[in-house]
Amino acid sequence: MQKIKPAIVQFEGNCYLRIPIRTHEIKPPDDLKDVLLRYVSGLVRPGDLLVLSSKAVAAAQGRLIPSKEIKPRKLARFLANKVTKTPYGIGLGSPETMEMAIRECGFWRILLASFFGLIGKLFKIKGLFYVIAGRQAAWIDGDAPYGVLRGYVVLGPKAPVKTCEELSELLRVPVAIMDVNDIGGCEICGASSGVSKEVLLALMRDNPLGQDVEYTPIGIIRKLPKQ
Repeated sequence: MQKIKPAIVQFEGNCYLRIPIRTHEIKPPDDLKDVLLRYVSGLVRPGDLLVLSSKAVAAAQGRLIPSKEIKPRKLARFLANKVTKTPYGIGLGSPETMEMAIRECGFWRILLASFFGLIGKLFKIKGLFYVIAGRQAAWIDGDAPYGVLRGYVVLGPKAPVKTCEELSELLRVPVAIMDVNDIGGCEICGASSGVSKEVLLALMRDNPLGQDVEYTPIGIIRKLPKQ
């Protein structure tokens, strides 16, 4: 059972209302702008901040690869077996996601990243693999038996900063795309102007939009007036 996250949270003396927006399962041929106009155009107010799930954005951009169509090479199978497994999420721990990382980031870059990742493990330094491979490798999401978009490997959102700026211009509020999970991962993939990254990270760290089948890939953050 999912833990219910508080709707109102405090940060640095201010109160913020977090409003998850329920949608359908976003995937092609959905257009992201049409989705937002449908679900949030009548809800957002001046001063609000709109937060989008990186997975939903990537899905709307067509960055979904059917798992059955991915034929992992031997290197992908070998490297996937070396990935440290986490309690939540597949990451690059499957041959299919590792294969897509090789295609997305380049063969030699992933090979070099794997070498530095091994060195990092020996010296207990985390994250060296993604320092070399890049964030697009970190944003790849595997085909899990839980949650949404089953049967697909989801790549990271394309041009996330540019996408946020375009959506911000459409809706007249700041927009951010985030990759957040239930085990403490909280990253801003891209943000338009007007977004305080410190505030955003603090307000989203507990993953208020949910992780599995809530179908709430969009959220509104609204600063409340002081009493």
